[in-house]
Amino acid sequence: MDKETEMSYIGLFADTAFTHLMQKRIQSVLLISSSYDAFMLEEDGRIEEQIFNEYVSLNLRYPPKFIQVTTAEEALETLENESIDLIISMLNIGGMDPYSLSKTIKSTHPSIPIVVLTPFSREVSLKLKDQDTSAIDYVFCWLGNADILLAIIKLIEDEMNAESDILEVGVQSIILVEDSIRYYSSYLPIIYKIVFNQSKKFMSEGLNEHQKMLRMRGRPKILLARNYEEAIQLYKKYKLNLLGVISDVSFNREGKKDIEAGVKLALQVKQDDIYMPFLLQSSDLNIAEKAKEMKVGFLYKYSKTLLQELKSFLKYNLAFGDFIFIDPKTQEEVGRVSSLKELQEKLFEISDDSLRYHFQRDHVSKWLKARALFPIAEVIKNLKIEDFESLEASKKFLYNTIINFRISKGKDVIAQFYPDRYDKYVKFARIGNGSIGGKARGLAFLNTIINKNALSLNFENIDVTIPRTVVVGTDIFEHFMDKNNLYEVALSDLSDEEILDHFVKAELPSLSETYLKKFVSVVNNPIAVRSSSVLEDSHYQPFAGIYSTYMISNTDDIDVVVKQVGDAIKCVYASVYFKSSKAYMTATMNIIDEERMGIVLQEVVGHQHENRFYPTISGVARSVNFYPIPPEKAEEGIVNVALGLGKQIVEGGVSLRFSPVYPKKALQLSTPEFTVKDTQKYFFALNMDNSSFKPSVNDAVNLLRLDPKVALKDGTLRWLGSIYDYQNNVIRDGVHYKGIPLISFANILKHDAFPLAQIVKKILQIGQKEMNQPVEVEFAVDLQNAEGRHVFYPLQIRPIVEGEETIKEDLKSVEVQNHLVYSGTALGNGIINDIVDVVFVKSKGFKAANMVKMVPVIEKLNQEILKAKRNYILIGPGRWGSQDPWLGIPVKWPQISGARVIVEAALDDFKVDPSQGTHFFQNLTSLRVGYFTINQSIGDGLIDESFLLQQHTLYEDDWIKHVQLSSPSVIKIDGKHGVGLIEYPE
Repeated sequence: MDKETEMSYIGLFADTAFTHLMQKRIQSVLLISSSYDAFMLEEDGRIEEQIFNEYVSLNLRYPPKFIQVTTAEEALETLENESIDLIISMLNIGGMDPYSLSKTIKSTHPSIPIVVLTPFSREVSLKLKDQDTSAIDYVFCWLGNADILLAIIKLIEDEMNAESDILEVGVQSIILVEDSIRYYSSYLPIIYKIVFNQSKKFMSEGLNEHQKMLRMRGRPKILLARNYEEAIQLYKKYKLNLLGVISDVSFNREGKKDIEAGVKLALQVKQDDIYMPFLLQSSDLNIAEKAKEMKVGFLYKYSKTLLQELKSFLKYNLAFGDFIFIDPKTQEEVGRVSSLKELQEKLFEISDDSLRYHFQRDHVSKWLKARALFPIAEVIKNLKIEDFESLEASKKFLYNTIINFRISKGKDVIAQFYPDRYDKYVKFARIGNGSIGGKARGLAFLNTIINKNALSLNFENIDVTIPRTVVVGTDIFEHFMDKNNLYEVALSDLSDEEILDHFVKAELPSLSETYLKKFVSVVNNPIAVRSSSVLEDSHYQPFAGIYSTYMISNTDDIDVVVKQVGDAIKCVYASVYFKSSKAYMTATMNIIDEERMGIVLQEVVGHQHENRFYPTISGVARSVNFYPIPPEKAEEGIVNVALGLGKQIVEGGVSLRFSPVYPKKALQLSTPEFTVKDTQKYFFALNMDNSSFKPSVNDAVNLLRLDPKVALKDGTLRWLGSIYDYQNNVIRDGVHYKGIPLISFANILKHDAFPLAQIVKKILQIGQKEMNQPVEVEFAVDLQNAEGRHVFYPLQIRPIVEGEETIKEDLKSVEVQNHLVYSGTALGNGIINDIVDVVFVKSKGFKAANMVKMVPVIEKLNQEILKAKRNYILIGPGRWGSQDPWLGIPVKWPQISGARVIVEAALDDFKVDPSQGTHFFQNLTSLRVGYFTINQSIGDGLIDESFLLQQHTLYEDDWIKHVQLSSPSVIKIDGKHGVGLIEYPE
């Protein structure tokens, strides 16, 4: 088989649409019986309860309701007033015999199946032969077991759904040919019991409880034929989806009893398919020899072990139970598997002779079909060993096919984490039953839309997929808090370090170690331990960047790594109660006691270089560009990318900004001066020395801050690098020159070495369409994947929510000089009229070298204003929240969480681009914080600092002043046109 053909088989799998199966159901049953017969059926409990218990024990849903009446008149009246799907009548009913009643019912309700249930006796059998049973669909014997009711209901449902489920979806079937009421009344409950128990086993192929229940619908259908013509008709119609046939020998053929009808049927079936399982059962022992000659099974009807022998045939010949590999010469067992995962794992252990024997007889595909694994079964059925150059090649193909199917099955699904079945093909799993939190919910949604739009995200030699992820539910957090009595400590005024110490010393729930050990054993890369709180990344109050994220290098003994992951989980839990988190909760009017923390355990994207690990690219893309530079348009979006871990971007460090529509027109690369000055000067990587991680309030405890020259050595600048030739003052794209290495992304943005702009543009379009509002997407890219394929990893999606208030007046036409603050580049929307506090950095005597020293002062003022239950206007130079202390005051969001309006002002000798830090921006926009940028020296807006300096002073030092206005100032922001102003107080 050539490679192209092979890839076409294992390329795309669409798992079965189980929701489309079993569409027609028996929901209500009318039981017509005397009080005595009803009592006999019920014994010591109600029929409905017995059926319900039977359904529950077999993991079945939708048990029907029973309406019991005692007379024909009551039955006819009920049919007029109730919707009935099935009628079961006993022989002894009041007012009319069941045969006449059946005819009467059929005349007005021809589509309702009617079953007559009789006690078993020779006299009853003889009596039935003399009656006109043409209006009765089936007659069954009551043998003292309520299982018969379940078998009747399921037989009728199978008949109703057979054509669509078998022919359209590929569900398998078993044909039972039997005209003896006594025997099919015995066989059917047993067959159904075995089928349902088998279905409970193949439920394990489902990745979560919902999937498991749906897979039950894919069980084989049981079809009953009571004469030769019915049997042939069913066989011809469904033979391509047939597991096997169980047939009597003597039954009607062409209207007459034919003592060899079953033999003739067996010959017909074997002629078409020599390997089709066929079981003859007869009261004539002489048939046994004939069955042996035809190579079909045989059951003696008078055998004391008849039902046990029937069970054995179903289990071993109709692909039920485990798949048993046998040695074709000795017929001895040489291997056994009970799941698709086990088949994959043991495939290369099976001998060639055994595999060839089972392949030639389609045993593997039959077994898979019996387990409702139809797509992969169909591929295997249609491929023969002769198609491959060797048996080893066919094994490899089967192995790859199973992998591909299991990967496709895991897409778009949050699987339940089952330690015994978890492996690298499960993409997204959850531990616990609580909420998975906002971040995990966003990731799950991202996973769904990626798979939903797989065709439009199909780029050559590039995979678009989320990293392997396990989510720990919020119920584990609650159990952890309660078990260790941590709420008192958490809600106290202890320092962050003291709170962290209490959390790290506490014990995680007992099963955690088992689950974590399994996860760690599967993951090869480092592990990120991220927060996913119930409030995080919600539509209106995102908590992006408020809680901690820790990374574990995963390079030590598994027990050591498990302990470190456990400690990191405790650190994230503790971060809910750190001082900054509590301040943020207060600012957002949330109650800290309501917060619940989920955990995202995620494989870190990237590649290892000596003692460091990092992705080639980290980035954040937004579908709305709040600062469009012509020819960019606001609705075309904006992207920020950086080399290394995403900490560089999300905390406001220097990154490269470009429009996905105009990737070659990045402002930062427009001149050599801009490129040298405004591109990334360092990058972050994870320290792979396992001892570098220690539980700490600082979640960056084991991160390395590295020079681009390190990336040049690692080979990652191959795609991202340029060289600054300082002697000639030119930038040369590529890294094969002498000079200073720069992180310019030139080969990607200018020369399309990787279609980053196209992928991001498509992801943003899909995300905005699916969320029905502007979105922000975090991502990482690995261009050094060990398998030779580039991988684009979307990491998170969040909504960007704009304010709902609208400004009626035209702010562009106002007199600029009549306002305290005016900006022609403003972000936000609406009117704020309750602020009297202003905190600002004085322009006189400003030095960039002092910005780090300003942070604790601003934090203290923020806390005091919040404590007084007020908000304030914050004004300062450069980028608020910048990680680079030379670009702006490096505050974190919680340190300025009380600000309702933030102003970034350029000074004559200090001008930088506006803030682009992801977490800063996300909280800014979604919390409806006004954001102004001003550059008075070029006529772009104004700040009347002299007025502010004259206001009532609450605090002042060499750099910062906190003043209080005489009355609230009215703040107006027109988000549509990007204009904002602050009026003078009245």
